Amino acid sequence: MRHSLKRWCYLTHRWLGIGLCLLFAMWFASGVVMMYSGYPKLTVQERLQHLPALSESSTPEALLSPQQLLERAGWQQPVQALRLARLRGGQPVYLLMPVADAATATGSKRRQPSAVVLDARSAALLPPADADVALASAAAWAGDAQGLTYLGQLQEDAHTHSRALDVHRPLHRVALADGSWLYLSSRTGEVVRDASRSERGWNYAGAWLHWLYPLRGGVLDRYWADIVNWLSILGIAGAITGTVVGILRWRFRAPYRSGRRTPYPGRLMRWHHVCGLLFAAITLSWIFSGLMSMNPWRIFSSATAPVQAGALHGAALTGLEGGTSPQQLLQAAGPGTRELRWTMVLGQPVVMAYGSLPTPQLLDAQARPYAVDAAALRSAIPSLLPAPLERIETLQTYDFYYYARTAHSMTGGGDKPLPVWRAVFGDAQHTWVHIDPHTGAVLDSLDRHRRTSRWLFALLHSWDWLPLLERRPLWDALLITLSLGGLLLSLSGVVMGWRRLRTSLHIPRPLRPPRSRR
Repeated sequence: MRHSLKRWCYLTHRWLGIGLCLLFAMWFASGVVMMYSGYPKLTVQERLQHLPALSESSTPEALLSPQQLLERAGWQQPVQALRLARLRGGQPVYLLMPVADAATATGSKRRQPSAVVLDARSAALLPPADADVALASAAAWAGDAQGLTYLGQLQEDAHTHSRALDVHRPLHRVALADGSWLYLSSRTGEVVRDASRSERGWNYAGAWLHWLYPLRGGVLDRYWADIVNWLSILGIAGAITGTVVGILRWRFRAPYRSGRRTPYPGRLMRWHHVCGLLFAAITLSWIFSGLMSMNPWRIFSSATAPVQAGALHGAALTGLEGGTSPQQLLQAAGPGTRELRWTMVLGQPVVMAYGSLPTPQLLDAQARPYAVDAAALRSAIPSLLPAPLERIETLQTYDFYYYARTAHSMTGGGDKPLPVWRAVFGDAQHTWVHIDPHTGAVLDSLDRHRRTSRWLFALLHSWDWLPLLERRPLWDALLITLSLGGLLLSLSGVVMGWRRLRTSLHIPRPLRPPRSRR
């Protein structure tokens, strides 16, 4: 029985290794690339920095107020929020988000809102963006219309697999003079993704390979998640059996007759044995945590009641009658304001004025500075969930569950303001809700399942641990060293696997030319 179990381990590791070592090598190499260049994305700050200032509009005094806009457009449905920006062809437009399409849950997959685009001067409903609008929007983004090339319309390519872009498809693609590509929404005409020539190149060597995105967008797209899951499971089995074999074959007490602790006479086999023992734990943890990133079979999903963010800002935008004009708001906000957003905070209409940074200036409907009433906000927080509120903590610094990553990383690029409040609820999943006391906005929520995912994915896979992240290049050195060890382990397995296949399939070795004699 023991002999047969050993043989089963040997054979399982051998043939899984032959089939998967090349995949492992690709994962290790592409993982190092992703440490410095992630999947292309458009961060909040990038979007704001490239929006033209509203005050630079040719006729800012002609901009309609929200109330005038809704009246002229004949809009009767409740509105969740309004955005005013020069995001379509460089011209000022309102993006109107109906209540029916607004996402109400936080911490789960949100349904993307279907924004309605209205001209900010005439209230005319604007049609889907065509190629001319896309080129004009790209020119406003770049600050120059020279050197722009329209590359056509597409549903999806190697740089736009993100599901967050689904509401904007098909996408227009425009090349800038510096070789960057802009992807623009056919619905609104705004830039929704940018990808420089460098980002595109490193994407192919990094995230596109690492996430097996060659399988996306084609006939295998619907099976992509299952393929990744099962390859990861097979990889875990290969790593576990390899570890068992490596320990069984290592002489801990007395060496073999050769004087070595490993029985393998060939240099390559010895390297593979030693590297396997040294890097087995990190290889296994990275494959396992990669599987956890897929949320296989929704193990991190729960039936927790969705966070009712409307408890803090109201279900619909009201109180717009008698509000000040956009021109007065722009004067109060100061030069360089790129975007105005009307929303509800604790039952009051509030305007968030954004410059080039993602932290807004708050104004009331009369263009006066507005500050969120901390006491009123605390009183409204218990309504976020149908469960008792245990306590509210104030985070002045980042901690293990609330922290920021660099913009290019998988979880980076979002706004992680400080200080924040953490509302701890006493529901079955012990849900935490993070609230920005500056804006009154719900930032995210973490139930027990998502906190477990934080440990099993973010910590094990990316080593997102503040003592390391705050001490770079220590984080870089550790991950690169471990990745190179795993890469050496995998490449030696590739060579050994090829040799085994060549012997098993009777593939002749290529003939070497005879050496010339002098």
